Amino acid sequence: MSKKPAGKKSGAKNKSSAKKSSGRGGRDLTVRVKTAKGRKGSSTRWLQRQLNDPYVAAAKRAGLRSRSAFKLEELDDKFEFLKPHMRIIELGAAPGGWTQVLVSRVGTEKPGSKAKIVAIDLAEMDPLPGAEVMLLDFMDDEAPEILKNALGGPADAVLSDMAPKITGHPNTDHLRIMGLVEAAYEFATEVLTPGGCFVSKVFQGGTEQTLLTDMKRAFANVRHAKPPSSRNESAEMFVVAQNYRGRNTE
Repeated sequence: MSKKPAGKKSGAKNKSSAKKSSGRGGRDLTVRVKTAKGRKGSSTRWLQRQLNDPYVAAAKRAGLRSRSAFKLEELDDKFEFLKPHMRIIELGAAPGGWTQVLVSRVGTEKPGSKAKIVAIDLAEMDPLPGAEVMLLDFMDDEAPEILKNALGGPADAVLSDMAPKITGHPNTDHLRIMGLVEAAYEFATEVLTPGGCFVSKVFQGGTEQTLLTDMKRAFANVRHAKPPSSRNESAEMFVVAQNYRGRNTE
């Protein structure tokens, strides 16, 4: 992959091109998908949304593995938590859009770089130069220790784009996503170096108050954000916790 599409300067360019999907005469062209026999209506709607999503098209043009790469770029452009030489653990990495951005922005492939990225998912993910990719379920009891050994030292950042299978029942989905967030946060407090950051997907409604209180005690800055590239109809948001104070402050 060319590093330019996922870099800081390319972020604005990619976002700009993502918003320009005009057809002849400046009119937007919408691809409509007929429901094939045997295909669920929800599948048809998903396919039509993908075909008409400017961020999906922009990701393909930039050589990015997923549109979610733009979300991480936008979050980092706003909060500036990614720095050169960082050591990072990424949870829920497949298919690798976030990982591509991380490789570019922390410079794992640059000569003399001390950066390291360990990216895991329970789904298969193609190898990516500049990152150690592991097939692993984070919720397995042995996963945290495996990750610590793979990184070989404290982490400067723990990022999680993990999400459960959506049931469509808001309360159930919120409980499931919060279970993942809590597990990722607990792990982050075990591996982060002082000054480190934790970034995680949550659902609208934000972070549960008890967990949010813990985060504010452990981190100097805790904020919620919804990146511009996150679909309006999506309930996802992200919590960005920066400047970890250390376990003795929890």
